[in-house]
Amino acid sequence: MDPNETARRAQLPKAAQRALAEADARKKEKPAEDRPVELGGRDGLDPARYGDWEKKGIAIDF
Repeated sequence: MDPNETARRAQLPKAAQRALAEADARKKEKPAEDRPVELGGRDGLDPARYGDWEKKGIAIDF
């Protein structure tokens, strides 16, 4: 972590610092690449994050 990020985190409330420390620990514990592959799921980007869900020609807008 760079010094600017460390200084920025030091100014946050204690609860936020604890949450960031827990998130950093989880990231080190199991990287995203190690997650199991979803079977039968949607191809492409996550629809909840990037817009419409389209499966077999049916589009559902969130």
